[in-house]
Amino acid sequence: MFWKSGLLVGLTAAALTLSAATPAADAEIKALLANRVDEGKRAVSISVGTISANGREYFGAGKTSKDRGRDVNADTIYEIGSISKVFTSLLLADMIERGEVTADTPVAKLLPDSVKVPQRNGKQITLLDLSMQVSGLPRMPTNFKPADPENPFADYTAEKLYEFLSSYTLTRDIGEKYDYSNVGVGLLGFALARKAGMSYEDLLKKRILVPLGMTSTSIALSAEQKQRLAIGHDAGLTPVKNWDLDSLAGAGAIRSTVKDMLTFLEANLEFKKTPLEAAMRRLRSLHRETGVPDLEIMMGWHRFTKFGTEIVWHNGGTAGYRSFAGFDPKAKRGVVILCSTSLDNDDLGRHILDTQWPVKKYEAPKPVLAVDPKILETYAGEYQLGPVVTTVTAEGSHLFVRITGQPKFELFATSDTEFFLKAVEAQVSFEKDSAGKVTNFVLHQNGGHQKAMKK
Repeated sequence: MFWKSGLLVGLTAAALTLSAATPAADAEIKALLANRVDEGKRAVSISVGTISANGREYFGAGKTSKDRGRDVNADTIYEIGSISKVFTSLLLADMIERGEVTADTPVAKLLPDSVKVPQRNGKQITLLDLSMQVSGLPRMPTNFKPADPENPFADYTAEKLYEFLSSYTLTRDIGEKYDYSNVGVGLLGFALARKAGMSYEDLLKKRILVPLGMTSTSIALSAEQKQRLAIGHDAGLTPVKNWDLDSLAGAGAIRSTVKDMLTFLEANLEFKKTPLEAAMRRLRSLHRETGVPDLEIMMGWHRFTKFGTEIVWHNGGTAGYRSFAGFDPKAKRGVVILCSTSLDNDDLGRHILDTQWPVKKYEAPKPVLAVDPKILETYAGEYQLGPVVTTVTAEGSHLFVRITGQPKFELFATSDTEFFLKAVEAQVSFEKDSAGKVTNFVLHQNGGHQKAMKK
């Protein structure tokens, strides 16, 4: 996710001994939200919902917009980003249960004959490979060049998806390893919609949203829903555009509320019978290692097995929103966190489910130094940060950084060369040669120091 490594492995189910988790108390949840919204001023709003055998609880802090919004509540709408991938995998599981496809169906069979889906060593990419993030496809398509970087997926059409698939060469065997792929799950949703003969959103509504009664969840918002939408903000608390996804809708296009997402968790926890019970069980029936300690990938969901407990979860992030949904299958307890700011709240979600997981507490924002725009202009350009290209842009008295296909984040100055991010715990130091020319920056994060050379 952005400046972090990709999501997500751990112990096999047979080897796992689970102990009782201790959930966060209501008073602590309220204090943590106040810390992030009011004291630390890191988010414009956060809506939290919990569910257990005792019922539902809702906690909220902040307003629907920074300047003149309404108090958020359980019906406030947010972009849920990559949690959409769980819904896409659930569509697959449901279609398998109905006998419409199989887990081993090659995705190529659901696409036009003219599209040449990449193969390797005689093996084709299956629907299950896409769901479990082992297809060998990259995180983003190689022809991803958005016309509007502020709404980057809006013009990524079916034609561009076909072009990518027909030209891409796999760099490793299918099924060899886990590698989080937006284009892979986006392709899965696209292919399933073609099989059903309808749009992804119509398929989503017919198979999941209507059966579960999720009446406030959609991709295209109605006029009434737009009135309940929380405005998205970047890490600097500046309003940003909503994201619209075309052919890759299955990777992150859904918008929802805490109330609806708790209904989704209620079904996964089987607090009541639904038509999707078998499909939801199928999602959790398979799991494999991802290369990250204590973390596995399932169909759509991810699974932590740390501290002797189990958390099934997924998160999401778009330019102005972050989300988390997770549950403890043994304790029958779940949590949803929807935030209208690009602020990582995964730690909060895990901690609410099990207080053994640490949670960050924020201090008031650091004093920010105003830097001469002429100096900021010297930092603008493209930098090679490991395998990815990072773009730094200067916009007047503001400096921003963006990884291709990801939201941009503002850099806040503590000196002419030292900057920090508010979205994540990271600092950036720009370095110059003896002639004063900017040569690189160094990313300081999680105890590491990674150099990015200016191109």
